Order: sequence, then C-alpha cells, then structure tokens
Amino acid sequence: MEIFVDQFLNLEIMGQALPLLLRGLGMTLLLCLAVVPLGLIGGLAVALVCRSPWRAVRWPAFALIDFFRAVPPLVLLIFVYAGLPFVGIRPSPFVAVCVAFLLNTSAYYGEIYRAGIESIGRGQWEAARSTGLNAWQTLAYVVIPQAVRNVLPDLVSNTVEVVKLTSIASVVAMPELLYSADMARSLTYNPSPIVLAAAIYLALLWPCVRLLSRMEHKVAR
Repeated sequence: MEIFVDQFLNLEIMGQALPLLLRGLGMTLLLCLAVVPLGLIGGLAVALVCRSPWRAVRWPAFALIDFFRAVPPLVLLIFVYAGLPFVGIRPSPFVAVCVAFLLNTSAYYGEIYRAGIESIGRGQWEAARSTGLNAWQTLAYVVIPQAVRNVLPDLVSNTVEVVKLTSIASVVAMPELLYSADMARSLTYNPSPIVLAAAIYLALLWPCVRLLSRMEHKVAR
C-alpha cells in the first residue's frame, strides 16, 4: 500500500507539478472555448444543408457526415497537422486541433440538430408561416429554439465528450492538461501528475455530468 501511495498519490510531487498542470488547464479551457462554439455553429450549418431541397447539395452533405463520423478524430488531427505541410500548408498545433475538431464535431452536432429540427411538427411551421414569417424567420425564431430545447441533453452530452477529447491535442505537442501532466511525469519519474490531471478533469466535468443527468430526467418526465 505504501508503494502504491508513493507511486500514484505522492502529494509532494503533485504539489511540484501543480503549477505546470494549471498552465495546461488554461490551454485546455482556451481550446474548449474555441472548438465547442466552432462545432455548434458548424453542426447547425450541416443540419441546415442536410435539409436542402436539392439532392445535389443534400447527398454530398450526408456522405461527408458519415465520413467524418467514421474517421477517428486522432487520425484527422494527425492528417491536418502532419499531412497538410506536404501541400504547403503548415498549421500551428492550435489551428490544427481546431480544424480537426471542427470537421469531427460538426458531423456529430449536425446529426443532433437535424434530429431536433425533424422533431418539430409540420403544424409549427405552418402556424409560423400563417403569421407572416418567411421560411428563414420561421426556422430562426420558431423551429430552431424548440429543436435545441428538445435535444439539449444530447448537445450537452456531446460537449462533454468534446472536452474529454481535447486531450488528444497532446499528440501534436500542444501544452494542454494531459501533455503538461505527461511532461511532469517524465521529469519526476512518477505517475502522480497523471493522477492529478485525471482529478482535475473529474472536477471540471463532474458538474456537467450531473447537470446532464438532471436534464435527461426532466425531459423524460
């Protein structure tokens, strides 16, 4: 037991690593502030394109959604960061992560939005149009607000997954929380900083998970 505590719960090493991990946490939060809104906005755009009356627009969008949902985000990230330089495009680690996450999360958010929009009955559209609203006004003021409310638990759940997924940014040497914890581990030859990083993720995401559970129960009722 003493060996376990010394290797995984060494408070002295955790205290030494904490400043480095807090800087990594700041980068993780900055990354989340970038990729989550990009995914939400991109997903809404994808959902609207998928509702296009023209098949030439709609079917390619469906194909791209399936493609980006099937390809692992880590593969996308490595392709953007390490593949694009071969064609003369050299994104920074931050830009590479944002682009890879935009492609991946837009596909997932898009499917969630689409399910929400399709859950709105035709009568809502017709009632809104009868008041003098055009199609885009009906979508913006009547349909989308109700659709978002209907799928809000799914949006929050996907957002939690996106926050956890930011840890793969360490692959491109971006100094986010996991990368900082791994650096501290390599300097101290002790995995306690990794345990501390896990505790920070838990403290960050546990309130979101509890909120999600309450929202799911509320929707179920």
